[in-house]
Amino acid sequence: MILASQEMIKHWTEKGAWGHKTFIDHFRENAAANPDKECLIDPLNKEALLGLKPERLTFRQLERAVDATAEGLAARGIEKDDIVIVQLPNCWELAMLYLAIARAGGLISPVPMQWRRKELEYILKKTGAKAYITVREFNTFAHADMGVQLKSIEPSLERIITLDEIREMSQGEITGRLDSVHVDPNDVFTLCWSSGTEAEPKGCPLSHNNWLYQVSLCYETAPIRKGDNLITAGPLVNMASIGTVFVEWLRYGGKFVLHHPFDGPTFIMQLISEEINYTLLVPAVVNGLLKHPLVDKFDLSKVNAITIGAAPPSLWSVQELKRRWGIEFGNIWGMNEGPANLSGPSNMPDMEMRVDHFPHFGKPGSKWGKDATAFLELKVVDPATGAELTREGDVGELLYRGPNVIPGYFRSPELNQQAFDKDGFFHTGDLFQIKDGDCIGFFDRTKDIIIRGGFNISAQEVENMLLGHPKIQDVAVVAMEDAILGEKVCVYAVPRDGQPLTLEDVTTFMKEQGVAVYKLPERLEIIDAIPRNPVGKILKNVLREDIRRKMKAA
Repeated sequence: MILASQEMIKHWTEKGAWGHKTFIDHFRENAAANPDKECLIDPLNKEALLGLKPERLTFRQLERAVDATAEGLAARGIEKDDIVIVQLPNCWELAMLYLAIARAGGLISPVPMQWRRKELEYILKKTGAKAYITVREFNTFAHADMGVQLKSIEPSLERIITLDEIREMSQGEITGRLDSVHVDPNDVFTLCWSSGTEAEPKGCPLSHNNWLYQVSLCYETAPIRKGDNLITAGPLVNMASIGTVFVEWLRYGGKFVLHHPFDGPTFIMQLISEEINYTLLVPAVVNGLLKHPLVDKFDLSKVNAITIGAAPPSLWSVQELKRRWGIEFGNIWGMNEGPANLSGPSNMPDMEMRVDHFPHFGKPGSKWGKDATAFLELKVVDPATGAELTREGDVGELLYRGPNVIPGYFRSPELNQQAFDKDGFFHTGDLFQIKDGDCIGFFDRTKDIIIRGGFNISAQEVENMLLGHPKIQDVAVVAMEDAILGEKVCVYAVPRDGQPLTLEDVTTFMKEQGVAVYKLPERLEIIDAIPRNPVGKILKNVLREDIRRKMKAA
């Protein structure tokens, strides 16, 4: 499925940003060069997660599994451009399916394990997906049964395929029947989902070439080396893990280690025992690692670099990483839609500057723009007027144009009219400040989202749902800070007619709607009236300050 225009393909190909190979091609080259090298490692707790023993696969074994599974999918009706929704925890089978589905000519649409009927029904209608791959049960929830329910109401959904069936396929016969299936580097490789101010998820289709450019950006900027041992600490379903770890491994080989769900002691053990060279972490995890009571006993000498995302790292933490183990760090910002920026030791040698400065790529006359980064154009504009801002200290919305950006939200022309300007720049919705040295720095989010453990939660979606609660008259939803997850959901509610209202009332009601569990509120504040401005807009800043003050006092 090629969604980029022929004009766009011609433009980026002639410039050298896009090439003529797919991830399947690059994977085969890595397998041919190191057939017996271990390349894909299961989480240590796979048996607790899925009732299966953890496995370690070589390139030869993984290549065979990819080809056999692809043929098994084709035998079950998966054809060119078919969309396959995959809902699996981190395991080697999930990583393998990215390649197997592409090999069959389809495209993978990975979704979080926490998603339930409401979210899946929406994307089924949007995509017309032919198959849904999942587990029979995970954490006491019957995912396969949910799939059967979805199949009964969505005519496009022809098959529910369980993990057990995928494992059986991976051992099947390889006949070569798929050799005639042509996969183009401009075919969509992944259809991931992002939720922001809108109440529903937005499809973010990225091609092999989109992702391969992202790889070149990371290798050029972040301190990653070809053949490194990599580990992902997050779910393999969105930009955080796919874009900063997984596709880098697919392109240049090495060893890819899986971890799920996040557990500090287990993760540290994997860093050491698997001799990990590179990973992506959030600031809270880095701080927790460095403040661990046994930190002096950790041998992380094999770790060369850590990129830190979701929020700016503290100067203390990155100085400690360097002092203790010589670990370099990269400061990363990115979105499921593709835009990304990275400050690493190669382009921002000053560590103190690196924690809150990003290169202002594409700025006329700036010092940035060699190799891969020469294709990027970023500008900061006044959100009200759209005028470009240029003075140091100015704050505005970041607009982004480059070969790593989606051609548009999937089957959503109404969103694309707002998302792109007339020159093809993507509206990120994030506020950046113009800084010294041809740099910019992340300032704030314009989108009203709550980021809980890497998952974006639309406050508007939760508000709209809770307005249907029989005991709630009015409601507002804001983020409250959390040391581990970054943010959690806090609900301010005005009870209807003074009725008693509890947090359990709220969460039970939402569960009945079939909503993803990570969206459930974890604190309820009863309030007489929701603060609003003269035109009726909720004063979220007042509520955020209120919950911040209460949590600090507690």
